[in-house]
Amino acid sequence: MKNNVIQRLIRWHKRPNKSAIADLIESFIIILPIVFLIRTFVFGLYQVPTGSMETTMLVGERFFADKATPYFMNPKRGEIISFNNPKHDFSSNPLMNFYQQYVDWNVINYTKRVIAVPGDRIQGKIEDGKPVVYLNGEKLDEPYLNKYPLISVFKPAKVSLRTGIPGEINRRSYDEAKSYSLQPFYKLSPIEVARAKMYLGDHNIFYPNTPVYNAYGKTIDEYDCTLQENEYWMMGDNRQGSYDSREWGPLNIKKSIFHGRILFRIWSVDSDASWWIFDLIKHPIDFFKRVRWSRFFQILH
Repeated sequence: MKNNVIQRLIRWHKRPNKSAIADLIESFIIILPIVFLIRTFVFGLYQVPTGSMETTMLVGERFFADKATPYFMNPKRGEIISFNNPKHDFSSNPLMNFYQQYVDWNVINYTKRVIAVPGDRIQGKIEDGKPVVYLNGEKLDEPYLNKYPLISVFKPAKVSLRTGIPGEINRRSYDEAKSYSLQPFYKLSPIEVARAKMYLGDHNIFYPNTPVYNAYGKTIDEYDCTLQENEYWMMGDNRQGSYDSREWGPLNIKKSIFHGRILFRIWSVDSDASWWIFDLIKHPIDFFKRVRWSRFFQILH
């Protein structure tokens, strides 16, 4: 019976006198769900929108992620994973929840490193003026941390309702020993740096190995948490510019879907554009100047 149904579907799809438009529509109807299932449950391609994982991951880079193993394997310490915004108010309705978790573009994906797993005690302390992390009583050695300072750059945009600034101010890693034109990570404009300093004053540079403070003047680098079942402590490699478990607490992978393990860097371009092809069309010569050729095709650690 099953074979008969499949054969009928094949004959229907290959029926004579079918128009090219009908064939195209039917192909889309068949192909799109298959593509959705593969991209949702097998593998994914991720673009880095923020600098929270610098310099392991830079803005504008694209990565391959394994989305299959999360269904039968929990995250491990040291892995870089992608997951839905843990502060999003997900619906209790199963259908709406599925839509929010897998389809809704308004639900932001985060990418962070797993620092601690269920059963671990994670502690953040300030020692000799520097933030350090203890895992189960032992100080962590974290060679992946961003070793470069962050400099503020101004990008013209709509006036921010929060700050009143006519644009966005972003933080980018930079090498103080090199000029703006010879930076290894981002193309820095002296004008954009100067305009950011105009708004921020002398607070436009943020150095590594220094405590981070919230809006209430309290450092977020001091904490003490024992993780319960399904809870994971997530932090960005760029501690000066990462919104992570230090502020929103442990990640519960049963409430906020763990999408995939980030495994492999495919390519790297210094571009904030969501669709790099549009950036290429608009600025073809400048685009290729911003390609980071040395960061293509690399396994992440």
